[in-house]
Amino acid sequence: MKTIDDLQVAGRRVFVRADLNVPLSGGAITDDGRIRAVVPTISALAAAGARVVVASHLGRPKGAPDPQYSLAPVARRLGELLGKDVAFATDTVDDGARATVAALADGEVALLENLRFNPGETSKDDAERGAFADRLAALADLYVGDGFGAVHRRHASVYDLPARLPHAAGGLIATEVGVLRKLTEDVARPYAVVLGGAKVSDKLAVIGHLLQRADRILVGGGMVYTFLAAQGHQVGDSLLQEDQIPAVQEYLREAAERGVEFVLPVDVVVAKAFPDLGTKASADPQVVAADALTPGVMGLDIGPETRKLYAAKLADAATVFWNGPMGVFEHPEFAEGTRAVAQGLLDSPAFTVVGGGDSAAAVRILGFDETAFGHISTGGGASLEYLEGKELPGLAALEDPA
Repeated sequence: MKTIDDLQVAGRRVFVRADLNVPLSGGAITDDGRIRAVVPTISALAAAGARVVVASHLGRPKGAPDPQYSLAPVARRLGELLGKDVAFATDTVDDGARATVAALADGEVALLENLRFNPGETSKDDAERGAFADRLAALADLYVGDGFGAVHRRHASVYDLPARLPHAAGGLIATEVGVLRKLTEDVARPYAVVLGGAKVSDKLAVIGHLLQRADRILVGGGMVYTFLAAQGHQVGDSLLQEDQIPAVQEYLREAAERGVEFVLPVDVVVAKAFPDLGTKASADPQVVAADALTPGVMGLDIGPETRKLYAAKLADAATVFWNGPMGVFEHPEFAEGTRAVAQGLLDSPAFTVVGGGDSAAAVRILGFDETAFGHISTGGGASLEYLEGKELPGLAALEDPA
């Protein structure tokens, strides 16, 4: 896979496919981590004299312009981080985009409007997707893929466009792939994995793959209640995917056969109702044993004894991968489990990887120093699919000869 160091970019239009899919509230960016992650690549290209054309998706518009998903706030924030004006094209491939790109001088940067405002970006029809890729290719001379959070998508700007232009990986993708190889090839042991999040169905495939690699797997979040139910425990009104119980039981059996330690909570923090994340009003939390949940309460975080247990299981690890919060971390009464895992990673001598998505957001929201972790991924779904052993279309496209 070539990198930007292999390209001659001075005076040339370089299309950078970034992942600027940041959370917005009232038109304001609430977490700019993904923007900051791509700044080094854009800065390097601009400093080398490239005319940089940045493109990304944001949210899930229905293939047509939708003001709530405009990248205009992102253009402003990107300009602040770069320390220079970023021209903003109000469309993706039409008159606005063509004029904005044509006006770029060497070292200048433009951002196109949301790629998903065009139905060709996400189309399952190869011809429609290819036609959109052709129009994007007309805006550039070179292609740099640096949107790791989108490389698991077979989309026009991720998969089809690199085939139409000389291409290379940006610094972010090169770093992400290097880190993920440390989690799959010649892994330093003990190798501990912490998995959380809401639905166990979202993580079953990666669990199956990790059973062949990890030494221990720690489980939290809403998904843990399906594991507890699979062990025969009552889980009250907690999130439960009953249809997944047989699969979970099979994974627990396989883990035992392989000698992989599955670590589940010994206590949990419960409440009678889901907390109000707007007002942060008290939900009257209580701590109960993990095998003592009763009807009328729902588990919303791992308990204090479990936090100590999980910290101990991370303390001697050499490699740790964490994906998914331990509870409803957005509410202060149910954030301590996620905080304890993050602190456990920091206290461990291990090479630590925070696997993007809500885990990365939690690190920032809870006030941790991002630079203290070994790596914070920008692509939760992409990271998981890589660990599942799947081929990621965006990476395959970059690996093809230019």
